[in-house]
Amino acid sequence: MDGAGGLDGAAGADGADKDPLALRLEQLILGADRRYTPFQAARSAGVSMELASRFWRAMGFPDIGQAKALTEADVLALRRLAGLVEAGLLSEAMAVQVARSTGQTTARLAEWQIDSFLEGLTEPPEPGMTRTEVTYPLVELLLPELEEFLVYVWRRQLAAATGRVVQAADDEEMVDRRLAVGFADLVGFTRLTRRMEEEELGELVEAFETTAADLVAAHGGRLIKTLGDEVLYAADDAGTAAEIALRLIETMANDETMPELRVGIAFGTVTTRMGDVFGTTVNLASRLTSIAPRDAVLVDGALAEELVRTGDAPASETEAAALAEKAEKEGEEPPGYRFALQPMWQRPVRGLGIVEPWLLARRG
Repeated sequence: MDGAGGLDGAAGADGADKDPLALRLEQLILGADRRYTPFQAARSAGVSMELASRFWRAMGFPDIGQAKALTEADVLALRRLAGLVEAGLLSEAMAVQVARSTGQTTARLAEWQIDSFLEGLTEPPEPGMTRTEVTYPLVELLLPELEEFLVYVWRRQLAAATGRVVQAADDEEMVDRRLAVGFADLVGFTRLTRRMEEEELGELVEAFETTAADLVAAHGGRLIKTLGDEVLYAADDAGTAAEIALRLIETMANDETMPELRVGIAFGTVTTRMGDVFGTTVNLASRLTSIAPRDAVLVDGALAEELVRTGDAPASETEAAALAEKAEKEGEEPPGYRFALQPMWQRPVRGLGIVEPWLLARRG
């Protein structure tokens, strides 16, 4: 932890040289005083100093020597993780992974809340008041509400993720699953970074990430991660991934403040680890994005085949026209294809050999 988190190592052994307000905020947020050195905390939790250090580093906290900076909650957390290992519910390596994934996720959340959320709310309401004078009572009011909301969202996400896993066809599919993976990339972002002010650039990235996250969630996909000018998402079926890609292109094209966008999607076996996705399918989606035309979506052959198999796209426009003509003669409704696929020239893709991308468009 740093700042109000407490484990910054900058304060003295007893924290005496730290800002008084920072210490008060730390005590408010953690709910306890600094009481233990790392060695004392490890001994109280009944774990080795080596394992305690592995857990703390995995959670993203720096080494602090023997500063008295830890609380009863730190001891309890160590005891719980170690207890899961002792009970055989988790291996030691898995317990470290739990600590790392939780630390990485919550660190980003905490940084965002401090940089954006609290900063905007702590504007002094009256002349003469400082931001720090507003911060403490605001945190005191928000903390229990944000804590309950965090647990609620986590339980919701855990239920959704568990549901996806138990519906897997077999044990192997629980880890290595067939998914549609899409990358969406802002065109010319590097040039923008040289022309725009930092604040403008930050607002553009935030608007892009927010829009992309909302569209991915609304249409049934999962946002895997954002990389400033790029987002990575996944969907359980090809049709969902294709719909998200076209929605992203259409939405960004209607926003004059946004650069052009390109999207690449691939379908196949994907390995999932700590909320991220890996494998050839992910690499192919990334490569397709890099060669996609501006404001266009390129997909691989496997995703094109899946769209045809599910009836979301015709095998060819000639076949679609023939079926529509036949349906019209027989007084029936023609097939309701959502997407159109146009084969592109085969081309070599670095590290993946020759691929034949397909240009995805909305029908009609």
